Amino acid sequence: MCPETVASGRWRSERAVVPCSVILRDPVHGLIAFEGMAERVIRSLLDTREVQRLRRVRQLGLASLVFPGAEHTRFSHAVGTAHVMQALLHRIDACRDELPPDQQLDDEARAEALAAALLHDLGHGPFSHLFEEVLPHAKHHELWTQEILLDASTEVHQTLESISAGMSQRVAGLLSGDYRLSYLSQSVSGTLDVDRADYLLRDSHMTGVRYGLYDLDWLLQALTFACVDGRWVLAIQGRKGLPPAESFFLGRHFMYQQVYHHKATRAAEALVRAIFMRVRELIFSGSPPDPLLPAFHAAALGESLSLQEYLRMDDAELLTCLSAWEHGADPTLAELSKRLRSRELPKTVPLPESRPDQWPEAKARAGQIVSAKGLRPDLTVWLDIADDVPYQEPTDGSTDGMWVALRHQPLQRLGDASFILGQLRNKRIEHPRLIFPAEFRDEVLAAIHDVLD
Repeated sequence: MCPETVASGRWRSERAVVPCSVILRDPVHGLIAFEGMAERVIRSLLDTREVQRLRRVRQLGLASLVFPGAEHTRFSHAVGTAHVMQALLHRIDACRDELPPDQQLDDEARAEALAAALLHDLGHGPFSHLFEEVLPHAKHHELWTQEILLDASTEVHQTLESISAGMSQRVAGLLSGDYRLSYLSQSVSGTLDVDRADYLLRDSHMTGVRYGLYDLDWLLQALTFACVDGRWVLAIQGRKGLPPAESFFLGRHFMYQQVYHHKATRAAEALVRAIFMRVRELIFSGSPPDPLLPAFHAAALGESLSLQEYLRMDDAELLTCLSAWEHGADPTLAELSKRLRSRELPKTVPLPESRPDQWPEAKARAGQIVSAKGLRPDLTVWLDIADDVPYQEPTDGSTDGMWVALRHQPLQRLGDASFILGQLRNKRIEHPRLIFPAEFRDEVLAAIHDVLD
């Protein structure tokens, strides 16, 4: 560890000490180094229980059932996001003359931006986004992150306060969009942010695909500042910055099409939904499965969880439950758990995107076949609609979103400067699928052939 820092006002300056560094090897970014002030912030936070828990939460949930290499965790993504933030801070410093003095970075803002980047995913539950999607009334991970930062009992909160009084509140504000330098909030959670900047490259690398690759170095180099309605925002500088920005958003679009919304992953997620539906039924009937963490019990009923109960949950805890449930007393839960653990995934059939009125009919016909075979349609037949907006741009007159500064032209929206992104702007893309037990493939296809034509 570095020597103790010298107190200097609210922020404890590192300038009077010998620089120290954290050096890590990363499969995506190569050598990652945090030095001086960054070293103190990152090292102290990495050692907290709440950050270490992210080692036990996979970044892509069930995607490893499709992409064997997708075993990476929220922890590695958090480190990568902090690295990208550090690179962005260097770029912001290079552009500091474009900003008025009150908008320029200081040591406090740099430290809080790094902490926010590292801690932005603290609130994720088992299987990442899937957990909050399958349970009724589940609190979103962003709200759990806020609670972890602000609760005095967490090591993260205590560490932030040991670095600088009130830092936990300021980092929470930065993540929620309430910060004195609004462009820093935009850079953590915005149209083009350090979170996406890391996960596109990381998820591409770990899944073995190339869809999410883009030129991060050139994109950072192309960033500048613009003042929009009195608010300073990050912007793309000149036409040289358009290709990496377009590549960024197209890469995100392709990753959703080919990885995040992969049909087999969606089928596995349907199984998990069915499992938690059955667990909830068993709890209501007075015969909950064993084992069952208090957090799972409360979450299944839509009850509030204590922070300590929530933080105990991770992928390993859920997988342990699934293993026991596969051999438990309830045959329905046992069969569903076995199918997930053995990768006996349901069949998926794409439905015509132009005929949404026919989607419920296809589901109803498949449900009739499954019911005639003695299975419950509500646990085995699903109408799955994977949707995404490749490039979102505000239409309400707000200053959010990305702007482009072209020489000799007025400042304009990225969607206006880029033909490609202008075509994708605010367009929702849907991919409807029918999901049902694979053993009934031929019968279901014959029953819905007129819907598919």
